[in-house]
Amino acid sequence: MISALAWVRKGAAAEKPTTYEMTEEEYTRIQGIAALEIEDAKKELKEKSKLDDEILNDPALKDFDLDKYDDSDHGSDQEEAEGSAHVFSKIKGLSYYKEGEEDPYITFKDGEEDLEEDEADEVRIFGSDNLLLVAKTEDDISNIEVCVFEGESDNLFVHHDFMLPAFPLALEWLDYRVGRKAQEPGGGSYVAVATFEPRIEIWDLDTMDGMYPDLVLGCMDKKQLRKCRGKPHAEFHTDAVMSLSWNKNVRNLLASSSADTTVKLWDLNTGKCVQSYDHHKDKVQAVQWHPTEPSVMLTGGYDQRVAAFDSRAPNAISWWTMDADVESILWDIHSPSHFFVATEAGTVRYFDIRNVTNGQGAAPIYTLVAHDEAVSAMDQHPTVRGLLVTGSADETVKVWDVREHRPSMVISRNLDVGSVFAARFCPDEPMLMAVGGSNGESRIWDMSTNADVRSTFGDATVRAVPVVEKPLVGLQKDEDVDDDEDDNPDAVIAEMHGDVMQPLEAKPSDDDDEEDDDDDDEEEDAAMASDSE
Repeated sequence: MISALAWVRKGAAAEKPTTYEMTEEEYTRIQGIAALEIEDAKKELKEKSKLDDEILNDPALKDFDLDKYDDSDHGSDQEEAEGSAHVFSKIKGLSYYKEGEEDPYITFKDGEEDLEEDEADEVRIFGSDNLLLVAKTEDDISNIEVCVFEGESDNLFVHHDFMLPAFPLALEWLDYRVGRKAQEPGGGSYVAVATFEPRIEIWDLDTMDGMYPDLVLGCMDKKQLRKCRGKPHAEFHTDAVMSLSWNKNVRNLLASSSADTTVKLWDLNTGKCVQSYDHHKDKVQAVQWHPTEPSVMLTGGYDQRVAAFDSRAPNAISWWTMDADVESILWDIHSPSHFFVATEAGTVRYFDIRNVTNGQGAAPIYTLVAHDEAVSAMDQHPTVRGLLVTGSADETVKVWDVREHRPSMVISRNLDVGSVFAARFCPDEPMLMAVGGSNGESRIWDMSTNADVRSTFGDATVRAVPVVEKPLVGLQKDEDVDDDEDDNPDAVIAEMHGDVMQPLEAKPSDDDDEEDDDDDDEEEDAAMASDSE
């Protein structure tokens, strides 16, 4: 399953990523993290040992003499071990050699520099390449795949990856240096990851084979977390982190929303929570900073409400009530006084933030009945005004023309990714969209070659030039991977609600079938526009 996607713009990634090196300072940092983990493990072992003692001292089990259960086999096992050859019997011993040339097991010494250059060429990222970050879960294992997309050849491949402690829910790319490289000049390339754990991990994308994130935001004391699990806390989250938003104007601020009903602001310089908001009464599904007003943010939750407020004056909140749980929110970058709200009921509503009376927002400018199921993904074209894309658990991706507040569907496609959980426009090639879903596959769709999109949003010059639509580009899913409960989108959605490379051909679009023309007309009629003024 692919639960989240994020693009990295061209030129932001280091041309030659470094390999993780264990320095003295890094060793000390990791030792501290490991010490906490070991301490928690010891406490759990001690509790388990007490339980084992209670079981062994049960009068009903005394006749079985379980304390000496293994003693009869101990002597024979030892004799067998002594009489058999050790699997590593020919190894001279585990020794550490300061200089590589002294190590008898290093057999190649000539041409080592050439080998290093060849390896560096293999991992080089060119300035013309985009990175696509893919949050993926298979067989209880979650990781972030750092993929390179070569636009000239339409090639998508995994460059490197790193493991995650739990199922990922959100990704946010940022170029603000943190952790080991915080004092280095210039920007970096990092990704903040929200998971079912009550912590946020920030990883350095320019470092391969990393063992631990560069920065962790939240409480590391598991005992303390167990005591206040799910209860709001002023300094850290106590339940799953569901959404992230980096403030591009005040670059050291990261906002997060959680299933513990709070929204928190984190200072990336100190790694500490500087403000906590508890205005929602249920899980907070989404948070987003305003694109131009540095202190204004938008939040939406499972209490079926959306809030807009200034983070400096959190008591002055404007509220909008929805018809269902909020799935995602999005500021209109072409008209920053407006915003979109996608809901679990399959609708998208469009509001004017200025139209508020006594803290209560007015009715939506229009309501778009977009899908039959929850709108689980939504994005807006960064440069083409009025181009909105939605994705849903109904397995379709739809392109909408929302200009003049009169929404109409341009095209609906099944991109063969299952239930759609993520859809993101590329920042450098805006007509490229990455889509991921429950099948564990990602697709890159070049909309610039789609006839319906060209005829709707292109000018006369564009419409006059016929083109052949490009096939989708994606990474093939392993055929031998069996789906289990963690790859089941219904199971994941239920838990969240708490009650939580080769070009690939797409399935034909709904409006390509002449037999479905009537259905398409009905679907377009369902895009209703109601003027609130």
